[in-house]
Amino acid sequence: MSALTVDVAADGVRVPVSLARVAALARAVLRAERVRAAELSITFVGRARIAALNWRHLRHRGPTDVITFELPAVAAGQPLGGDVYIAPEVARENATRAGVGVREEIARLVVHGVLHALGHHHPEDDARTASPMWRRQERLLARFWPRARASRATAEAAGR
Repeated sequence: MSALTVDVAADGVRVPVSLARVAALARAVLRAERVRAAELSITFVGRARIAALNWRHLRHRGPTDVITFELPAVAAGQPLGGDVYIAPEVARENATRAGVGVREEIARLVVHGVLHALGHHHPEDDARTASPMWRRQERLLARFWPRARASRATAEAAGR
């Protein structure tokens, strides 16, 4: 039996996707990645909060769309963990630039954040959209978010 716990919250922001659907998407990604036990939180935050997290933990100025903190299991048999923060306002801006819907972009960020929580990484330069993690992200998005238009334009516009 698997224990995939995903807690989703909105911290004073409007999220254009139901929190239950976000949790279901995250669990689907965890199952697809063959994770048997995980404790994951996904929190939707405003621009100011994500900018503060971005500076405090990564020393990058300004808001970003998603930040993930990977919390590896402390002992064998313990669940993997992670905290994902997503800024819907930044996601909306990225979606507009990329010509995709905001719901699709939010879904893309959920998949992106879950993969980071599981230890996947991508280069920070233009090569990120050709990376194995990025290709996996787009395949999972297409599989679990049927209306997604997996596109490099989204990736390039978002600058993730």
